[in-house]
Amino acid sequence: MRGKRRKDKELNPDEIFLDSSNIPDFDTTRLEGRLEKPISERTFLGMLAVIVFILLAYTVQAANLEILQGEKYAQQSENNRLRPEILFAKRGAILDRNGEVLVENTPSDKGFISRSYRSPGFGHLLGYVSYPKKDSSGNYYDTEVKGLAGAEMAFEDQLAGENGLYLIEEDALGEIKSQGSVKAPLDGTSVTLSIDARAQEAMYSSIAELADRIPYKGGAGAIMNVETGELIALVSYPEYDPNILSAGTPADVIESYFTNSREPSLDRAVAGLYTPGSIVKPMIAAGAYNDNIISEDKIIVSTGSISIPNIYDPSNPTIFRDWKALGPMNIRSAIAYSSDVYFYSIGGGFGDQKGLGIDRLAHWYHAFGFGKPTNIELAGEGTGFIPSQKWKEETYDEPWRIGNTYHTSIGQYAVQVTLLEALRATAAVANGGKLMNTTIVKDKPVIGETIAISQESLRIAREGMRMGVTEGTSVGLNDLSFLRAASKTGTAQLGANNEWYNTWAVGYWPYDKPKYAYAVVMERAPAGTAIGGIYVMHQTFSKMHQSAPEYFEYDTL
Repeated sequence: MRGKRRKDKELNPDEIFLDSSNIPDFDTTRLEGRLEKPISERTFLGMLAVIVFILLAYTVQAANLEILQGEKYAQQSENNRLRPEILFAKRGAILDRNGEVLVENTPSDKGFISRSYRSPGFGHLLGYVSYPKKDSSGNYYDTEVKGLAGAEMAFEDQLAGENGLYLIEEDALGEIKSQGSVKAPLDGTSVTLSIDARAQEAMYSSIAELADRIPYKGGAGAIMNVETGELIALVSYPEYDPNILSAGTPADVIESYFTNSREPSLDRAVAGLYTPGSIVKPMIAAGAYNDNIISEDKIIVSTGSISIPNIYDPSNPTIFRDWKALGPMNIRSAIAYSSDVYFYSIGGGFGDQKGLGIDRLAHWYHAFGFGKPTNIELAGEGTGFIPSQKWKEETYDEPWRIGNTYHTSIGQYAVQVTLLEALRATAAVANGGKLMNTTIVKDKPVIGETIAISQESLRIAREGMRMGVTEGTSVGLNDLSFLRAASKTGTAQLGANNEWYNTWAVGYWPYDKPKYAYAVVMERAPAGTAIGGIYVMHQTFSKMHQSAPEYFEYDTL
């Protein structure tokens, strides 16, 4: 036969008619006893063809996407992109103690919210901010509105809030395909200051008017609640405009803030250091009385000066002058009329009058808070300086002399204080010896300390300050029928030839139930200037009586 012999496909009869009892015991669930038939060659080839076709289709499509249309789809991928946008948080408002808005948010065409400041009169108090900044491509590299000075910086954590994020998908034509917020912004919270805008504006305009008229280089003033340490007003003049500094324009105005000889960039109320002059006399008198250096009835006669022998030249004694021959002075009248001779005598000693001496003088300066920070929330607080024997020896390699003690006892020589130190010391005289920290936050608990001094000593100091208003150097306040104040003035001589004056006024009201203390310093006027701190307070009180009369309604204080 040609070819391959055909396989015999016949079945034997015994293969068909098997007795069922002879069937093996197969486990059919495991495919036992079944015939296995291999996959045919035709089926295998068909499956292989299908797999090759699928792989070929994928290859062709990949080539189409990556080679033929790769550039097109790459451009589309670039143009249809997600663009993140900052959702700027709203910064908290700053309010005065009565809810008057001092700083608020206003819409901006730059995406973020701008700040709007009440002005003038609040520059250094409120401070200013820096706004978010973009690079040359228009992308933000700084996304925060940050407080850089004043209350804006002091309360940054509370005011700032937290920015959110928004994603936008755009196509090649800039059309928005989809958008959605990924993170919502968290707005800042408001801050309520202890400042009363009415008192602030009254004091600011009074200082500004006098400073420009005399002229003074500048001035500063503050009013404080003597029981809580809350500041009702805090003024520095001249000042900057926070709206201009925040906006960063105009450039010439901003430059003038830092080059003007009157130094508008200096916060005189917080950072300024000044020779206090006679405003320290109530504190020195209280200390001397407490130390039994002087009795309340002891009389010291001011003939206009005292003379100390010069051991090197007996014919040329050293003269220490009073501002005027005031005649017989006791402790109250010496405060009221500001007798230098009286305080030379109880400070350094003269004739039969024993003096405190420099060490005890320094003790009482420090006891009333001079040379110590008041811990106000604002940055840059200055700290005063009280001279000592050791300091002079180390600084000038000279011994301490009696004349240094005399001048220290009237707030001259090297004594330096801040406005807030003077204010706090005055409040301590008024409130019975509580030395309070200062605050610009409404209803904030303030820590204070009690001065170790007798109440009788403080009472005598208060009586001397009241006499200063009724008949002494502060009599310029006595014509205000609505005001019952106690006050002390001060004039500090400056310059190599004493050619400049700083003038001060400190005090409190009402006299018989102290509630508020004040301090004002007018800086650097020509020597002989007679109009100063008392004039400023007269104007301030008159304006406050019109705009905020409740400060003088004593039955409700």
